[in-house]
Amino acid sequence: MFWQRIRWLGFALFIGMVVLGASLWQKLLHPQEEIAQADAVPTRDYIVLAWNDLGMHCYNRDFQDLAVLPPYNTLWAQVIKTGDPPQIVTSGITVTYTFPDNSYSVGKSNFWDYDLALFGVDLPPNVGLAGKGLAGSMDLHDDHFAAEGIPLTEFLDSDLTNPYPYQLAEITVTDQSSGMVLAQTTAVAPVSTEMNCDDCHHDGGVEGIATGRVETNILTLHDKENQDEYPPGLTEPLMSRRPVLCAECHSSNALGKPGIPGIPSLSNAMHEKHAEEVSNTQEGCYKCHPGPSTLCLRDVMSTEHNMDCLDCHQSMETVAQNPNPWLNEPRCDNAACHGSAYQQDQALYRLSKGHGDLYCAACHDSPHAIAPSREANDGIKFIDLQGYNDTLEVCTVCHLTEPTGGGIHGGSLDDHLFLPLIDKD
Repeated sequence: MFWQRIRWLGFALFIGMVVLGASLWQKLLHPQEEIAQADAVPTRDYIVLAWNDLGMHCYNRDFQDLAVLPPYNTLWAQVIKTGDPPQIVTSGITVTYTFPDNSYSVGKSNFWDYDLALFGVDLPPNVGLAGKGLAGSMDLHDDHFAAEGIPLTEFLDSDLTNPYPYQLAEITVTDQSSGMVLAQTTAVAPVSTEMNCDDCHHDGGVEGIATGRVETNILTLHDKENQDEYPPGLTEPLMSRRPVLCAECHSSNALGKPGIPGIPSLSNAMHEKHAEEVSNTQEGCYKCHPGPSTLCLRDVMSTEHNMDCLDCHQSMETVAQNPNPWLNEPRCDNAACHGSAYQQDQALYRLSKGHGDLYCAACHDSPHAIAPSREANDGIKFIDLQGYNDTLEVCTVCHLTEPTGGGIHGGSLDDHLFLPLIDKD
C-alpha cells in the first residue's frame, strides 16, 4: 500500500511536470497570448504617444569661442481617441510639455551670452531659437503636435554638477472646452555636451598647439591649415572673430544653414578629416558623438542584436561622402535589414508613418532609442501604456477590442510581435 502511494505520487509529479513544461513551452512559442491580455491594460478614453525627434541632441558646453550646435530639442506627440477603430485627434485639445526638474537653462549654459553674435538674434532668457521655452504648448502640424527647438540642457535643477542626458518631459493633453486632462505621458528628451574634442585637442595634443582652451586650440589649427582657402569676405583668422559658427561656411542641415558653395558640409568635412585620426569602431564614433559616458546608441538593435554604428552608417569615409547629411540616412527597409515588408513612406525613419497614420517613432521610439532601450527612462511611457518596456504592441492600448486579421506590417498579428531583424552574429 505504501509503495503504491509512492508510485501514484511519482506519477502525479511526472504528469505535473509535463503539464508545467508544456505550459512554459507554449508561453515561449506564443508570448503574444500573454501579452494580449486585455485586462492587463488600463482602459483609457484617450492616450498620447510622445517622443523626441532624434535619439540624441548635442550642444556645445561653451559658446564663447565656437558653436557646432545650440541647445535645441524637439518633441513630437500624437493624441489618440481609443475605439474601434481608434482615431487621431488634432482639434479641441491643447498639448503642453514641461520638464519638472529642468525649468531653466540660463546659468547652465552661456548660450544666451553669445546668441546675437552667433545667430543674429537676441533671445529672451531660457527661450530657444524657435521661440520655445522649457515649458509651453506644442504646435499642431497636420497630424501631430510638436515643440521645436526647446533650449534644454543636460543639467537638472536639483543637480547642477552631474550631466543627466536622459531628461524627462511630461506631456499633457487637455480638453479646450472643459479644461479636463485627457491624457498624459512621460517621454525622454535626450541631450548631451559630450563631444570629447578634448581627447585630441587638449593643450599640446595636436601639432603642439596650446592656447589654454580646447576650442581655441581647434580654431588655431583651422587657421593654420586652411586660412589660405578662406572665402572672400571671410579671410580674417577665426581666432580674430570669435565666437565662430561652424555652419557659417560649412552647410548644416541640422541647423538649416546653407553654408558657402564649394565648401564641404560640416558633416562631410568633420568625418573626412577625422577618418584619418579616429578608428572605424563604435568607440571611434563615441569620440565625437555622445559618448563613452552618455552611450547614446541604446536601442534594441545594439542591446539584443549586437549591432553598432557601423552596421547602419558604415565607415567614416562613407559618411564623409553623404551628399545630404541628416536628410539622407540609413533606412529600415534596406534589404539587409527589415526589408520591403517594412517600407518607409519617407526618406527618414523619423518622418515615416504606417499603421493608421501613426509615426513609426510613436510605437517604436526615436532613432537610436528603438524600444526596448537600455535606458530605464525610455521605457517609462511603454510601461505605463502596456505594463512592460517594449515596442508598443498591445493592440488594446488603442483598440477597444482585440483586432483580427493581418498585422501592422503586412504579416499576421503574431508576426508583428517579433519583427524580423538580421543579427550580424
